[in-house]
Amino acid sequence: MCGIAGIFRPNAAPVDAQMLRAMTTALSRRGPDGDGFHIEPGIGFGHRRLAIIDIAGGHQPMFNEDGSVVLLFNGMIYNFRELRPQLEALGHVFASDHSDSETIIHAWEAWGPECLQHLNGFFALAIWDRNRGQLFLARDRLGKKPMHIAELADGGLAFASELRSLADVPGIDRQISAQAVDDFFAFGYIPDPATIYAGVRKLPAAHFMLIERDGSTQGPQRWWDLSAAEVPVAETDAVARLQSLLADATQIRLESDVPLGAFLSGGVDSSAVVAQAATQRAAQLDTFTIGFEGSEDETPYAKMIAERYHTVQHNERAAAVDMIDAARLQGSIFGEPFGDQSSVPTHSVCALARRFATVALSGDGGDEVFAGYRRYRWHRMTEAVRRYLPDPVRRNVIGQLARIYPKLDRAPRFLRAKHTLTELSLDSALGYARMVTKTHHAQRRALFSSELRAALDGHDPMALVADLMARCPDANGLAQAQYVDIHSYLVGDILTKVDRTSMANSLEVRAPFLDHRMVQFGLSLPAALKLKGQEGKHVLKRALQDSVPREILYRPKQGFATSLAGLFRAEMARLRERLLGPVMLGCGLFDPAAISTMLDQHAAGSFDHAVPLWLLLVFEGFLISECAMQPAAELIAA
Repeated sequence: MCGIAGIFRPNAAPVDAQMLRAMTTALSRRGPDGDGFHIEPGIGFGHRRLAIIDIAGGHQPMFNEDGSVVLLFNGMIYNFRELRPQLEALGHVFASDHSDSETIIHAWEAWGPECLQHLNGFFALAIWDRNRGQLFLARDRLGKKPMHIAELADGGLAFASELRSLADVPGIDRQISAQAVDDFFAFGYIPDPATIYAGVRKLPAAHFMLIERDGSTQGPQRWWDLSAAEVPVAETDAVARLQSLLADATQIRLESDVPLGAFLSGGVDSSAVVAQAATQRAAQLDTFTIGFEGSEDETPYAKMIAERYHTVQHNERAAAVDMIDAARLQGSIFGEPFGDQSSVPTHSVCALARRFATVALSGDGGDEVFAGYRRYRWHRMTEAVRRYLPDPVRRNVIGQLARIYPKLDRAPRFLRAKHTLTELSLDSALGYARMVTKTHHAQRRALFSSELRAALDGHDPMALVADLMARCPDANGLAQAQYVDIHSYLVGDILTKVDRTSMANSLEVRAPFLDHRMVQFGLSLPAALKLKGQEGKHVLKRALQDSVPREILYRPKQGFATSLAGLFRAEMARLRERLLGPVMLGCGLFDPAAISTMLDQHAAGSFDHAVPLWLLLVFEGFLISECAMQPAAELIAA
């Protein structure tokens, strides 16, 4: 696990070594165990290392035998031992006995870009092949590891694991993207390939780029995608297959030359991973649990699993965090606005884990892969309504009812949920988009300044959901919703959250449920095996019935959460100071009158504006961390 940074300049132009070192230093928390550099005409690679395996060796940048191929690599290749004899049979000679990184070099030499198809792991990587005159950049199938890219004025580019690493590179357009602001307030994160800056983009998950010596570029090009087509299978066979996959996906993630532990929330997914890891691992396995003020206490369930599997040390901590102050830290952790409030306790559990381990297993991905989110049940219900109600009835009758009785804080609970009459009146894609958005179009436009609204020029974040749903090869509504989430929410929110908070603590996190074989299997299952009545994760719970107690498998889903609404009403003076202070007023992106009205309504209890207020606080923290106090005309880029 590492941080990588690089500069490419066409036609072998010289690279600024001091700039490369500054870029690499900005990633020091991702790799506290050392750094490494390689510079030659036209290319500069910088690396920060967090040593996990091959501790004595494994230093990067790493080279082939004659030094003509250079690798920068952030991640882990789990099947490197199986690939090695294949490559040796092709004549490749390995310098090390225990390096997953060296396997990538020889795989590139043997198969070129097709080498990615052979890799089982998570990674962002860069390869400079001097003989071919090519720079190769790639990202893993699900986007667990990040890659940010910025074009330079001379036709070259700079790339890095984090946005902060590109902050001082000359010539990068650091104007704030108007569309990215809209996306952030819609989703709570900025979906790939955009970043908050007009001149920087993310290499999307499962994509690669190939840059020739003269600067001509191929890509970004997708090298892998999910097939969401349903495959009929008996429940008993699905259970057996899932048990086998989970055992193998966990086992290959136990490889480590440093202490390894596991997050344990007391939910289904983390309990499943701990049960597997503790059963398979003879060496020490510590577990880590955070109790968070304002959330329901899950620590007894976590302790139940820890005691059942005799984990060596179960570490519990209660985290009392000032969420208003925590909002200001998001910018420094993520490098751009990031609004998932669960990142705060995730950062806390990563800090706890790092005291005892360098690698931690997590249960991330179980909800997306096996349909654990409540919104999947709502989506299936609305899809049933859409099948039986003619479109004019839904649009005109239900739509009119929605306008008469909108989603209000004082409405009955079933109308305050994400599933509303408005969503029922929309088609499948727009209805699901409304479920997953944090704020709706009218709310955002009311908050934005006239300059920002003009720069948006009709941009609609909901189009992302519609495009993904249309791309899904299965017409099944559940599979479409999962496909949307895996290509947007999972990579843009969940994996970003875990990567940045873990790397801020120099901790590697591995997620067995996000083994690509497991993800493909989960999406291919018939809907009835994932959702049975109101129960999500049906087949997963069947697979776990002998290893996880029933009271954990079938209790209501909780997760990390806090009640921001009451906190904000109690801290209204601080909110007003920050959201109507010089930072927010000076940036020119927001309408102060609209923010003031929102604060008044929330304080009075007539509306619950906790979500948009949190997003505004996060954005204020980002502006402070970036010192982006420019006039609106200079700050905004369409």
